Amino acid sequence: MTFDVFSGPWATPDIELWFTNTVVPLRLATSGNSGPLVQSVWFEYDDGALWCATQDQSVLAKRIRRDDQVGWEVSPDAPPYRGVRGTGRAELVNDRSRVELVLNRLVQRYGQSDTPLATWLASRIDSEVAVRICDLRVSSWDYSPRM
Repeated sequence: MTFDVFSGPWATPDIELWFTNTVVPLRLATSGNSGPLVQSVWFEYDDGALWCATQDQSVLAKRIRRDDQVGWEVSPDAPPYRGVRGTGRAELVNDRSRVELVLNRLVQRYGQSDTPLATWLASRIDSEVAVRICDLRVSSWDYSPRM
C-alpha cells in the first residue's frame, strides 16, 4: 500500500525511510466543535499507514468519531528543517491484538520498554484503541541544503 505524494523534493522511498527512522512525535490535527486541535502522539509507519494509540474516550478519539479527516506532520524542531506533512483519514481500531501490537511497538520505538511509563500504559490497554491514519496525501520539505 502506498500514499499520494503531492509536493516536495522526496520520493515515496525517501518518505517511507523518514517515517521509519525519525523518532519524534507526530503532530495530529483534528476538527471539533470548538475548532482545530493539534496533539502530539507517538507513531509508527506500517504498510502505507501511520499508526498511533489513544484512550477510547480521549478527546482525540471523540474528534475522530465525529470527523475522520485529519492533518499531520512529522518533523523535528531543530535544524536542518525538513520533514513530511499531509492529510489523511483516521479510523479507530478496537481489535485487541492490533491495539496491543501497536502499543508495544510504540513503547519500544520511543525507548520506553521496561519503564514505569510502559507498565502504566499496559495497565490501561483494555480502554486503549489503535488509530490508523490512511489515504495519506504527503508533502515533504528539506531546507538542509540552505543550512
